[in-house]
Amino acid sequence: MAHGSSDAPLSRRELLKAAGLASAAFAALPEVGAALPPPPRPVGASSMLGVPFTTHSTVRLAIVGTGLRGRSVLREFLAVDGVEITALCDNVPEKAERAAKMVTDAGRPRPALYTDGDTAFEQLVRRDDIDIVYTATPWDWHVPVCLAAMRAGKHAATEVPAAHSIEDCWALVHESERSRKHCLMMENCCYDFNEMLVDRMVKEGAFGDVLYAEAAYIHDLRGILFEDKDEGLWRRTPHTNRDGNFYPTHGLGPVAWFLDVHGGDRFDYLVSMSTPEAGLTDWRATHIPRDNPKWDETYRAGDINTSLVKTVRGKTVLLQHNVTLPTPYDRLNSVRGTKGVFKDYPARLYLEGQEGGHRFRPIDDAVKARYTHPLWQRIGDIARAKGGHGGMDYIMAFRLIETMREGLPPDFDVYDAAALSAPWPLSEASLALSSAPVRFPDFTRGAWDGPRRSR
Repeated sequence: MAHGSSDAPLSRRELLKAAGLASAAFAALPEVGAALPPPPRPVGASSMLGVPFTTHSTVRLAIVGTGLRGRSVLREFLAVDGVEITALCDNVPEKAERAAKMVTDAGRPRPALYTDGDTAFEQLVRRDDIDIVYTATPWDWHVPVCLAAMRAGKHAATEVPAAHSIEDCWALVHESERSRKHCLMMENCCYDFNEMLVDRMVKEGAFGDVLYAEAAYIHDLRGILFEDKDEGLWRRTPHTNRDGNFYPTHGLGPVAWFLDVHGGDRFDYLVSMSTPEAGLTDWRATHIPRDNPKWDETYRAGDINTSLVKTVRGKTVLLQHNVTLPTPYDRLNSVRGTKGVFKDYPARLYLEGQEGGHRFRPIDDAVKARYTHPLWQRIGDIARAKGGHGGMDYIMAFRLIETMREGLPPDFDVYDAAALSAPWPLSEASLALSSAPVRFPDFTRGAWDGPRRSR
């Protein structure tokens, strides 16, 4: 029989030799991110960890990008006390006008509008009546808008992801540290009811020592991706020229809170793999006429990307992305520890010693009475009545304004923005290396290993 085709088991010597070769190969694998030392801090810059806002009696807010998400966010801020909308920007004048009407319909002064091309935000940020600039643009513009805002002396807040390259993650970190202005990635899912309840359970030790979590963005977006308007104009593009986890933060943001990332732990490295692509190709075949230019596109991104993330403390996170297959909505949102487990979609938990044996129980009134987060206790009814996505968008907007008005440190900082956005380029790098491990940069430069103010 030819060498290599035998079904006979390997001898002990052969097994040890194979293990040694595998260990040597693992040690020699190329890495990105923390394989290199962090770049030097800009002269005069310093850490933004735990830095409080200056107290503001009224928060003067500008929004760049007034499409679907921008107007949704605007609606949340208009429902929060202590906010003045001073300026709006969009390269489609009709969208900016529609947003301005929302402001005046709410009985507020008409904001200034900036609509003269893609870079009109560069004029907006020069105004002296803005405290924070919020960007709800397509992804490619998040970094340019945030950098322009901070360079002009304004705080910056962005929709997710904050960036999609490691270079841009560092650019945001450097400018935040240099300008002493916050750069916040506004991850609304961190403020959902279940996520905040579970985070409180984690902090109070209900699950014991937390060892493992699951996070995902699983959402059938095929119809949206192929639209000839709004996100369909740009969100399909990465599927034609990149691979990996394009949208990690909705699942990973809450998990980072569960695991105290940048408050005693940090992401260390990940490995990633993707399935073949079929979803967009199949959808196009059944929904798009053959004479449509979309038939000139080739889709590269695998339909399901799965990554495993390891933290410095040894905890493990399963991270998934799937937006091109038929599926119910799911963020996985699970945490396991030495005393129990929580799993979402549907929400259920098991705590050691509970009645009923080894069976999940619902998040019942007793659990809610003990663990509902104080923010939801305080303004949950208002959030559900006024806020989008079940109220979490209102909680997010309210909390940002509260921290700025009271002079508190923000719930997020630029290091969170960078670390939570990094899985896209890192998963892409791992895929290029046949699913080799790639390391996260330490965007905090060693300052992650300390307590963080409770949110």
